[in-house]
Amino acid sequence: MAEEHKHEESIMEKIAEKIRGHDDSSSSSSSDSDDEKKAASDLSMKTKIYRLFGREKPVHKVFGGGKPADIFLWRNKKVSGGVLGAATVSWILFEYLEYNLLTLFGHISILALAMLFLWSSATTFIHKTPPHIPEVHIPEEIVLQLASGLRIEINRGFTTLRSIALGRDPKKFLMVIAGLWVLSKVGGSCNFLTLVYIATVLLFSVPVLYEKYEDKVDDFGEKAMKEMKKQYAVFDEKVLRQVMSKIPVGAFNKKKD
Repeated sequence: MAEEHKHEESIMEKIAEKIRGHDDSSSSSSSDSDDEKKAASDLSMKTKIYRLFGREKPVHKVFGGGKPADIFLWRNKKVSGGVLGAATVSWILFEYLEYNLLTLFGHISILALAMLFLWSSATTFIHKTPPHIPEVHIPEEIVLQLASGLRIEINRGFTTLRSIALGRDPKKFLMVIAGLWVLSKVGGSCNFLTLVYIATVLLFSVPVLYEKYEDKVDDFGEKAMKEMKKQYAVFDEKVLRQVMSKIPVGAFNKKKD
């Protein structure tokens, strides 16, 4: 009897140990699932960080990636500096020295052709190999890509203008009117060449600075957008709704009937 009692106690102890082990594993699995949920919530909070203009991609991807983005973001400093330097020299020649584009093109072409002609002619007298002048061809793919990208942007602009003209988005209408007004003021104070040069300098400076300080800029932009939404809500309630309420919509409906 004593042996049977000991055997029963050992069986009960084994069952109790299995129950404890199952409880421990279930509690550990529940704690692991809680940790995973917490990590997922933290990740979702991080992904919901405000980005300027609703940007979801890195700045490099926004510019299309590849070599053009590397140039604008100064990943290749020699090429970026060369492009910006060429734009600066061109602006100085045409704006300050009042050089004409056709005159400059003619003088550079005359100088280059004269030097190459004299060099090629001199090699026949001194019995040396003539200079190697490579053949220049514009690749068809690059032209098609540029034309396709330009076509997409123009069509997008036409779509935006059409939606504004139909009166579907008063907020976008006001933003476009304000942008065109600023553009007209800037265009009245400087000529087209200076405007293009200013746009080039901004294109080579603003994106790289934004990429460097994007967290601070996005934080400031979020606060600015909240304030603008508040001001627009006040303007919409006090001005736009009153104006829209005074438009005789019923008269137009009667005419249609």
